[in-house]
Amino acid sequence: MQTCRPVPANKECDATRAAVCPVALKAAASMSREHLSYVQQMCVKSVGRSMQRTDMIGPGARIGVAVSGGADSWVLLEVLRRRQRIVPFRYEIMVLHLNPGFDPDNHAPLLDWLAKFGVSGHVEVTDHGPRGHSEENRKNSACFYCARLRRKRLFELCRQYTLSHLAFGHNADDLASTFFMNLLQNGRVDGLSMKDAFFQGRLTIIRPLILIEKSDIIRAARQWKLPVWHNPCPSAGHTRRAAIENFVRDTCGQSPLTKKNLFNGLRKWQLQLTQNAKAGKIGEETKKLRFPGA
Repeated sequence: MQTCRPVPANKECDATRAAVCPVALKAAASMSREHLSYVQQMCVKSVGRSMQRTDMIGPGARIGVAVSGGADSWVLLEVLRRRQRIVPFRYEIMVLHLNPGFDPDNHAPLLDWLAKFGVSGHVEVTDHGPRGHSEENRKNSACFYCARLRRKRLFELCRQYTLSHLAFGHNADDLASTFFMNLLQNGRVDGLSMKDAFFQGRLTIIRPLILIEKSDIIRAARQWKLPVWHNPCPSAGHTRRAAIENFVRDTCGQSPLTKKNLFNGLRKWQLQLTQNAKAGKIGEETKKLRFPGA
């Protein structure tokens, strides 16, 4: 099997060898000649600023990129791939895709993309979605249960492939909806951390797109012609988070200035929290976490 192809389950990630395979080198050469649009450049530069301001990654980082198939995770993957040629140190990326099980074949475009650009990946069909909507889940929402199963499996894969970072595609809109969900449902002022240490610092969760708005990410995905696919989950668009997103839109109304002030305030606040966190400081809840099976 060529190292530039997706890594199947239970095989070691060899992102370093993939980086020098002929397909990857050809893709990198093509990137260097490509002219980026304004929104594409904005995504690449914004991620760079977030990484620099928070020391998000360093030399030798092995990043697992959680790719769901939506525009956010696709743009995250594309930007991280492009920034490999910009940063003054080497880091590796590996795609982690867990198909929730509603459509076991809809991730086919991802397999083609991995082979085309020589990126390592783990692609797995799960039963997380159907289980979340079954009698097995009697206490939680389907989305909460499915997300919990998915995150547990992602943690297991990070351990299996000795990954140092796990990257999620959360954006500024997600930050706003999470902030209001925490405030209105739990009476807690909390957002989405840009950088979180887990398992005594053995794994770091990062959110490089957190300062970028969803509308810009969608535009960039279209311009890069990324193979985004539809979410077949029956609960999509009918969740508590979706209701909060509607609340945020209604709050901003037709005023671009209101939305700008809201998003700018939350972005500055979240960035400041990350910058103020002491190096190596791990919260009490985080300290209790263990890798699955450890």
